[in-house]
Amino acid sequence: MAKRVLIISPSADDIRILEHALGNAHDGPFDVESVCALADGVDRVRQGGIDAILVDLALPDAHGLDCFDRLYGVAPHTPILTLCELENEEEAKEAVRRGAQGWLSKGYFDNYLVPQSLLNIIERMKVEQGLYVAQARAEITLNSIGDAVISADMCGGVDYLNVAAEKITGWTREEACGHPVTDILNIIDSATGHPITNPVEYVLHSDRPLGLAGEAVLVDRSGKRVPIEDSAAPIHDWDGRLVGAVMVFRDISDHVALALKMRHQAQHDFLTGLPNRMLLNDRITQAIALARRSDCYPALLFLDLDKFKHINDSLGHAVGDRLLQAVSKRLVDCVRASDTVSRHGGDEFVILLADERQAQNAALTAEKILLALSVPFVLDEHELHTSTSIGISVFPDDGTEPAALIKNADTAMYYAKERGRANYQFFRHDMNTRAVERQLVESNLRRALERSEFRLNYQPKVDLATGRITGVEALLRWEHPEWGLVLPDRFISIAEECGLIVPIGRWVLREASEQAVRWRRAGLPAISIAVNVSALEFRHREFFDQAIAIFDATGVDPTCLQLELTESVLMRDVAASADLLAKFKAMGVQIAVDDFGTGYSSLSYLNQFPIDVLKIDQSFVRAIDAGAGSNGAIVSAVIGMGKNLHHRVVAEGVEAQAQLAFLKAHDCNEAQGYWFSRPVNAAAMGALLGAGVCS
Repeated sequence: MAKRVLIISPSADDIRILEHALGNAHDGPFDVESVCALADGVDRVRQGGIDAILVDLALPDAHGLDCFDRLYGVAPHTPILTLCELENEEEAKEAVRRGAQGWLSKGYFDNYLVPQSLLNIIERMKVEQGLYVAQARAEITLNSIGDAVISADMCGGVDYLNVAAEKITGWTREEACGHPVTDILNIIDSATGHPITNPVEYVLHSDRPLGLAGEAVLVDRSGKRVPIEDSAAPIHDWDGRLVGAVMVFRDISDHVALALKMRHQAQHDFLTGLPNRMLLNDRITQAIALARRSDCYPALLFLDLDKFKHINDSLGHAVGDRLLQAVSKRLVDCVRASDTVSRHGGDEFVILLADERQAQNAALTAEKILLALSVPFVLDEHELHTSTSIGISVFPDDGTEPAALIKNADTAMYYAKERGRANYQFFRHDMNTRAVERQLVESNLRRALERSEFRLNYQPKVDLATGRITGVEALLRWEHPEWGLVLPDRFISIAEECGLIVPIGRWVLREASEQAVRWRRAGLPAISIAVNVSALEFRHREFFDQAIAIFDATGVDPTCLQLELTESVLMRDVAASADLLAKFKAMGVQIAVDDFGTGYSSLSYLNQFPIDVLKIDQSFVRAIDAGAGSNGAIVSAVIGMGKNLHHRVVAEGVEAQAQLAFLKAHDCNEAQGYWFSRPVNAAAMGALLGAGVCS
């Protein structure tokens, strides 16, 4: 395709000679156009299609370099050659410095090299345009990607940064260019803070690529630390010689933060933020390793909150969770920064005292914790009282592995609970005997139902005005073939923990119902039999249906039965409890609140339940003295409340004449306890019912 050349010259001879030279060129053909003035030339250039321009710098409307500058301003990307006299070559050279591709000296226009040179200039300009487009495309691409890119020459001087690199390093391209790459890329190890070999310098010295990941941190211009992943590679020319290096890197702050968050979540309790079992085990292992090299005795404190279950049942899990969070903060305040407070699960906590010089120092921390948790917790409108039982184990006497230390501290904690709660106990090896015995009770308990080893005893309730027996409470006993009589204190809590309390409770309700039928058929006076219902039974989804099935199967009159539930059981879900009690009440079953006054309920809820009986907890009755002091005032207040609510009031645990006299003086309705009769078997109870009174 012919190249279109525009000649701008006032000389008709020059134009003719150039037209002749270009028209006869072997490297053509050229299509030649010509104009005499700059203005005409500018108009033609603006129309487009011109491949090269030959311009005389002496035109009617423009002269010298001003002429060139005006033309170059219109056609900066079109090759321009100036036409000049030999004596004006300095002006032509200046035009080249300003953007001209060369000049032609007058008198040499018809040289055969003219068309060849012009064609080379045109083709070179096209190549440069192609390179410019490729470079612009590369520039746009590099500035569009999220990765940062920096390149350096053989001396390690920065010669390029893309936009992402500017943002991460804090250096602009103009500021960075020429600086040593180590000024721009200050890279250190994330763990030690020590400098890392600069990847670009490594590549320039080794001529091999290098990648860094995970540990590299870039310190930017302002001193901010940015974790990065990077790779550096050599740059070679077309002869394969190393001419520089390029490094590509990215900010991985979000990835590092996510990894840290996931690691934290894997090692910490979601509710309290405390270390969990996994992290605790790791820290115990570290403490043991340190103790083997130094004179210290790591100690473990295993804590269980006393009566937390009552709070959870009465006020709900939301309040229980907030209490656990508040307890966690107090525990952390009780120990040193080098110690570890962890949540073991539920309401259990384990504290590692990692650097104790004397084993007995753990007792000081335990006392500090007991004091801290004795202060009430105020959560919204609730003032909550709790305490803790603490078991302590010490390395190496109580274990040389984390699992053994935790197990033995747990064992000591149970021993503390048995000693009245709100205290601490150091582990002793004889405690393991009790732990083994506990496991033995559970395994035997699972077979007790199958072997019909349970039976019921009955304790009478007496009308204090008449002395007549008004009802009985069914009390569970375990007749073990080898151990003999096992009292509830030994096995009920274990049955609740292992879930056996539900089938045992069903057996008790069935046996009590059958006994009521037997006494009725024997012609004994109609009395009510009270059956204790545990929290697990009451909340069991099939409790009501199974009770109805028992009533139907035994033929018992539901009005002869009384269900005894604690405040905590009722308050776990007030609406659900009220609905369930209403169903039993509609059948004639009586409802009694057992251990009244020991729970965490609000008295305003009492009217929401169809309650027949309030049973005063025996701890209040036992506290009554002959002088009827403040403890007696509590009992009298409960009696008065029961009367106002039209509930019968039964006092439990009456064992002394002074207690009986106080209850009669304050018009308590009924009482039960050793003063009247110990729990007896069904036959003995039948005899008492026949007599109508307790002898």
